[in-house]
Amino acid sequence: MNTSTTATSTQHDTATMTAAIQRHYSGPEEIHVDTMAVPQPGTGEVLLEVHAAGVDRGVWHLATGHPFVMRFIGFGLRHPKQPIMGTDVAGVVTAIGAGVTRLAVGDEVFGTADGSFASFALAKEDRLASKPAEVSMADAGAMPVSAVAALQAVEDAANVRAGQRVLVLGASGGVGSFAVQIAVAAGAHVTGVASAAKATLVTKMGAERVIDYRTTDVTALGETFDVIIDAGSLTPLRRLRRILSPTGTLVIVGGEGGGFLIGGAGRALVAPLVSLFTKQRLRGLMSATSAARLRRVAALVESGAVRAAISHRYPLDQASEAVTDLAQGRIAGKAVVTVRARVS
Repeated sequence: MNTSTTATSTQHDTATMTAAIQRHYSGPEEIHVDTMAVPQPGTGEVLLEVHAAGVDRGVWHLATGHPFVMRFIGFGLRHPKQPIMGTDVAGVVTAIGAGVTRLAVGDEVFGTADGSFASFALAKEDRLASKPAEVSMADAGAMPVSAVAALQAVEDAANVRAGQRVLVLGASGGVGSFAVQIAVAAGAHVTGVASAAKATLVTKMGAERVIDYRTTDVTALGETFDVIIDAGSLTPLRRLRRILSPTGTLVIVGGEGGGFLIGGAGRALVAPLVSLFTKQRLRGLMSATSAARLRRVAALVESGAVRAAISHRYPLDQASEAVTDLAQGRIAGKAVVTVRARVS
């Protein structure tokens, strides 16, 4: 294995690749394709030949530098520390760094990488897992960030059980579409909140009912839920608590909108503090991808309980349009950037 790895690494030493980059904070319309050197894997890293990369809200945040607090926690104060966009990835291992023991050259994997909108990307071994054999690269590339966040929300934070009444806000989005499926797989009765135009997708994911947020205020219906997974709404905490059962669980995943400094993360920060004074369990979730969680996602996929709901595919040179469409709410479920021309 060492001989093969050394040869593969040497092959890329002076090679170049195409990548969708943005060297300064701005709108996603500034993302463009450029030529860069192929990176080399360091300790604990592998080099991937990228086949597909999912598009999630995190890409928009990295491109715009909003909210401002993210610049102080390692993403770059004046400009993106990593100019290559993208985190989700599915591809083939082409080289391995020192200390890598679980993966080998030729393995098909999915997970998160450091700049995945490119022909090649570096990824830490502990953030990758084997791609489910029956799943396409495109489907696998759409899963990591959103599916892991949904998994943490539904299984870890809320511990959803059979028979519970679960409400998913933002049910037609990336995290929401996976949350609906994982909750249904647990035996819950799921109600999704989404626009009427995206209701069909939410129903296909297994929701028993879909509420159109544009015509109906779910917090004014007079009914309660055992679990609420808020995957992208801006509903005030006090209103969500009104429709949560007295001992129910609310999980706020990420945070959109809000002010310049902390964006929409305010509710997620306040929720645990309020939870100290009530029997309701109120949690803010900051998701973290790991090999163990990816393997759990893979198991759900292989069982037939979960799938990626891909509605849009973009070639690498249209990565800018992909992120813009996501930010404008034009995508239902997931979108992927297909880096290899023959990705299925």
